[in-house]
Amino acid sequence: MSNPLRVAIAGLGTVGSGTLAILRQHEKMLEQRTGRPIRITAISARDKNKKREHTQDLRWVENPIAMASDPEVDVVVELIGGAEGIARELVETALKNGKSVVTANKALIAHHGIALATLAEKTGAVLAFEAAVAGGIPIIKVLRDGLAANNFRRIMGILNGTCNYILTHMQDTQASFDEVLKEAQNLGYAEAEPSFDVDGIDTAHKLAILTSLAFGCAPAIDSIYMEGIRRITLLDMEFADQLGYTIKLLGIASHTNKGIEQRVHPCMVPSDSSLGAVPGVFNAILAEGDAVGNIMFEGRGAGAGPTASSVVADIMDIARGAHYKPFTLPVSSLQSLPFCGMDDLRCSYYLRLNVIDRPGVLAEITTIFKNEHISLRSFMQHSHAPDEPVNLVITTHETQENAMLRALAAIGKLESVKEKPYMIRIENL
Repeated sequence: MSNPLRVAIAGLGTVGSGTLAILRQHEKMLEQRTGRPIRITAISARDKNKKREHTQDLRWVENPIAMASDPEVDVVVELIGGAEGIARELVETALKNGKSVVTANKALIAHHGIALATLAEKTGAVLAFEAAVAGGIPIIKVLRDGLAANNFRRIMGILNGTCNYILTHMQDTQASFDEVLKEAQNLGYAEAEPSFDVDGIDTAHKLAILTSLAFGCAPAIDSIYMEGIRRITLLDMEFADQLGYTIKLLGIASHTNKGIEQRVHPCMVPSDSSLGAVPGVFNAILAEGDAVGNIMFEGRGAGAGPTASSVVADIMDIARGAHYKPFTLPVSSLQSLPFCGMDDLRCSYYLRLNVIDRPGVLAEITTIFKNEHISLRSFMQHSHAPDEPVNLVITTHETQENAMLRALAAIGKLESVKEKPYMIRIENL
């Protein structure tokens, strides 16, 4: 029999507990599939006294950092979370000591992935993070291995299940953002402090990792435009439906002539498109490769089972003896590509205005668009009483972002416009 792979797990929350369950319940199957036993030799978490399954006969370590130099440990599984603090110290120390690391920590990889990959290269350790993006969807392996023969033009997707649940449920139940957010918190889909999800931060961390893998560059979280879903209203959803669209929070990375474009924001996508039909807490990722064309992956993006499945898959790779570069290429071979701002983005736009409907208002608005060379596609408005504010919806043909922003600023200054204009970008896929 081959020597067992000795695994230590730091962090026993939802994902950590799920990882323990899979490793213990499928022990024989995992050994058959990897050719060697996988043994849990140490565990650590914040609260030792909390009642947990599958931990009774396991060695408890008070300080998780001790696992990084423990001679009884081959692989450290970091499921603590956060870009700094104990999680970062544990991973750095483990890699310095030549111990392989498996993590689901997207913030850590997005902010410090290159430094950690450099450590792994120096000591010959493996740094694996399949579970950091899209839960149970094996998108890291797909980009690193299955689609490695492709040059990618774009990768995009629904990368946060909380936001997709909120937007789907708003549409299905006609409940407001605040009402659905509260329900999501009660169900455990959203945190008590939801900013990480609803403001696009979680999606940005995942997008930075996907960008690196797709385009062979270092993660650049600070180069991502970020906008969340707090301002989406039921009225926007109603208008979107009338126009044949569904609203989704997307992370989008494109390789353009001017460099890499990275953005996270709400989008209107065709309701009958592959991304438009993704429901609830599901994630979906669409990649465009020169050889494979368009290919999409859909599945549960969070939770004990799906995320733990990816954690255990990385552990199994290490047990088999797999050894790969964390970002596909050696750190020294990653490209120094320029990153584009939003000014040069070209797409179509949805604009919602609250205006006093009186003679000359529409002419003022269309003149502003004409001056910015923006071609308008459609107008919609609700019925209203005379001289009362009305919601006016305008969609445009493809135009440049900076021109659209100038037009919005000018429109917002009109006396007839009673609320700040709201814009949603349209992705026709």
